[in-house]
Amino acid sequence: MTRPKTLLAAIAASAALATAAGTALAPAQAHRGHDPEPDDLTTVTALSGPRGVDSVGRGLTLVTEDDGTFSLVVEKRHGPAEVRELGGLPAAAGFAQAISAARGKIYFLTGGGGAAAELPAGAATLYVWSRGTLKPLADIGAHQTGDGDPYDLEGVPTDTNPYGLQALRDGTVLVADAGGNDLLRVWPDGKVRTVAVFKPRVVEVPDDLPAPPPAPLRGLAQRGADEPAPPAPPAPPAPTVPAESVPTSVTVGADGYWYVGELRGFPATPGTSQVWRIKPGSSGAVCDPAAYDDHGKRGHHGDRRHGRADCTRYADGLTSIVDLASDEDGAIYALSLSVASWLQAESGTPGAEVGGLFKITPHRGHTHTRELVPGRLVLPGGVDVAKDGDIYLTGPVFGPGSLMKLD
Repeated sequence: MTRPKTLLAAIAASAALATAAGTALAPAQAHRGHDPEPDDLTTVTALSGPRGVDSVGRGLTLVTEDDGTFSLVVEKRHGPAEVRELGGLPAAAGFAQAISAARGKIYFLTGGGGAAAELPAGAATLYVWSRGTLKPLADIGAHQTGDGDPYDLEGVPTDTNPYGLQALRDGTVLVADAGGNDLLRVWPDGKVRTVAVFKPRVVEVPDDLPAPPPAPLRGLAQRGADEPAPPAPPAPPAPTVPAESVPTSVTVGADGYWYVGELRGFPATPGTSQVWRIKPGSSGAVCDPAAYDDHGKRGHHGDRRHGRADCTRYADGLTSIVDLASDEDGAIYALSLSVASWLQAESGTPGAEVGGLFKITPHRGHTHTRELVPGRLVLPGGVDVAKDGDIYLTGPVFGPGSLMKLD
């Protein structure tokens, strides 16, 4: 949907979200536990509007900032970490929403937020940096112009906003396009193919959205003073609407499968963001929530039915996912921009600036989701897990922020 895509594309300019942290609001359906030692979250170094993060090992972490620069953060055993700026994207391209390194190359992804043909030069583009040289690798917008979203709900099937990035060991790169509602794969020669498309999901409209005017009171003047009021009619079922997937994130699990996380389009109903599991090498897969929702599969713990399908739902019940990461033990980490929903944050709802980090692990044929450091993250932007198990996070995504570490 346009609203979340616009939010993600213009996230640096929306000062209304840059408010102080308040009380965390729990997502509606995720099964949650609490990390027993939240004080393990520490600040590595200060950054400006930090977004992408990629741990490359031994205390070395790649980050991107809202001024278009990308840097290597070097942690030291004694003394503060050093931020070594490596370069910057062209001014017209804006800033890199994501960063990922593999095989000696670093990849950057710029966003969009609108019909591909109407975007400025340098937007919706995958860049590669190698040996000090930066160059565009693939025009994601151009691909979406000829491969529009078949399930678009707004009449703009070529809408594109590349947001999630994962470089693979074979030299190809996965891109999650929040505008196109698909997962793409880019080859070293710039060729782009669609791995999977994500269908809309029918969701309940949250109670706290602006309500329609109340129906006129009838017959009140005709009732006598002692006449009891008629019984209230039963509450109608909550209205439902289709909402686009808005995939924002992709990671490779310890099992080799590709995992994709959703933001969820308007009305951004809490608890309706899913994590999908996609078979490596897939092409043209369809990720359909109705296959699970229509058969009572929606639940607090997700669904790990792998079967033979190229795309299966791995976890459910999350809210406004903006990044995913994985560890070597098989866990998936989902980062929520706001545990109340991006729409509540955009509206300035008190407390809605609080984000969340959720650890998803296999649990008796389903998945178990546990929140780490509850109430400690404010509008986080990115997450990655180092080989030693340390978890790196960036945020807030507006103004002064930092690279943080959870160990």
